[in-house]
Amino acid sequence: MKKIKSILTGVLAGANVVTILVMLFLGYSGYINPVSHPTLGSLGFLFPFGLLANLVFLFLWLTVKWRMAWLPFLGFLLAYVPVRTFIPFNLPSTPPEGALKVISYNVEGYFGEPNYKDAFRLIYGYLKEQQADIVCLQEDNDTWRKSEVFFDSLYAYNDVVQISSPENPILNRLGIHTRFPIIRKERIDYKSYSNGSVAWFLKVDNDTLIVISNHLESTHLTKSDREQYTQMIHGGMKGDTAKLESRRLLSKLGESAALRAPAAEAVRQYIEAHSQYPILVCGDFNDHPLSYAHHVIGKNLTDCYVTTGNGIGTSYYRHGMHVRIDHMFCSKDLTPYNCKIDSKFDASDHYPVICWLKMRVKP
Repeated sequence: MKKIKSILTGVLAGANVVTILVMLFLGYSGYINPVSHPTLGSLGFLFPFGLLANLVFLFLWLTVKWRMAWLPFLGFLLAYVPVRTFIPFNLPSTPPEGALKVISYNVEGYFGEPNYKDAFRLIYGYLKEQQADIVCLQEDNDTWRKSEVFFDSLYAYNDVVQISSPENPILNRLGIHTRFPIIRKERIDYKSYSNGSVAWFLKVDNDTLIVISNHLESTHLTKSDREQYTQMIHGGMKGDTAKLESRRLLSKLGESAALRAPAAEAVRQYIEAHSQYPILVCGDFNDHPLSYAHHVIGKNLTDCYVTTGNGIGTSYYRHGMHVRIDHMFCSKDLTPYNCKIDSKFDASDHYPVICWLKMRVKP
């Protein structure tokens, strides 16, 4: 009997080790360039499953042989960086006097589907109530209502840049609305048919703050793809069909990640070339917190949500997909406080990202 128990313990331990290795690979897969390895470089979104599997082993060991619980604990320790990035927990901090309130929000062109018919006025009212110092909007496309007229009543300085190609029938614009003077702006150079990044130089007191707003390449999943995904995660698809569908979806996600990689690298190069300025980077990355795009753009920057937010922080919530794809980073010249995802405001397929930032006083 002891021999059988020993064999079973060995099998379970081996399975736990494999689980930990898979979890670590998924957690650190964002360091793999998806241009070279599209599928491998885009597997980080599966990290929660590895995390959950190791958690199951922890409860199992605590139940059958508590002394072996060190093994899953070791796994969590080795995966500390991706665990904290994926689901951070921080003590609340009160923004100091003079901290800037910043909002980054993909407004879905103010369509408000499927919940609202007049999302523009709803979003306008929300922003009026929030009284942020800087608002960066992705898909700021409300040309038919001449939204600039409305925002002129809220902010002294407003600018909108079309980032989609003129040949693209689908309009896509990035907007900034702020109480600080806009000194100049620059489009960050990388190839894209529908998406882009813009850097605005703002005069904040006696300093210049660069705000880089991004709307990176979409996942290009069709309505049918999303329906298939929803059916699959709810167990409504047979084994062989689920495998084929999983491979197809992974392939599409890998292809879109490969398209985002050069854009992320271009943004990174722009940040490094302007490192003499305080820099805020935000927007819809269309990629999860453990992705290559997140890793590259966030290099040597502070992830405002990871360092001051709490929980998974879902910012996109449609079609069975609940993930944080909207991010905010800042340079060392800025200190973030109480970054949060406002999941109570659902006028778009994204939730707003809100953060307070204190600029370092120049000597």
